[in-house]
Amino acid sequence: MIIYIAGPISKDPDYKEKFGAAECALTKMGHSVINPAFLPTDLGDCTDYMKLCFPMIDAADAVVMLDDWEESCGACREWGYAMAQDKIVLPFNAFVF
Repeated sequence: MIIYIAGPISKDPDYKEKFGAAECALTKMGHSVINPAFLPTDLGDCTDYMKLCFPMIDAADAVVMLDDWEESCGACREWGYAMAQDKIVLPFNAFVF
């Protein structure tokens, strides 16, 4: 399964480690992972990033939501977009026990 990782980035100084750990865990389970945390950090605001992230969600079978995603403008938009595209959307802990 191709899985896109969504979660808070701009206000979380540890986001790269959190996204990286999620990517590692999902990859070990046999999934292909799309990790937006490795995009450059100087591309603009949340709206600018969504222009890149929505097509990545289109390429995914499912979206996993990291903890505290509800506090992130971008992750909320990703959740709404994924739901509108009828993607499987689950919290990260539903994949990793």
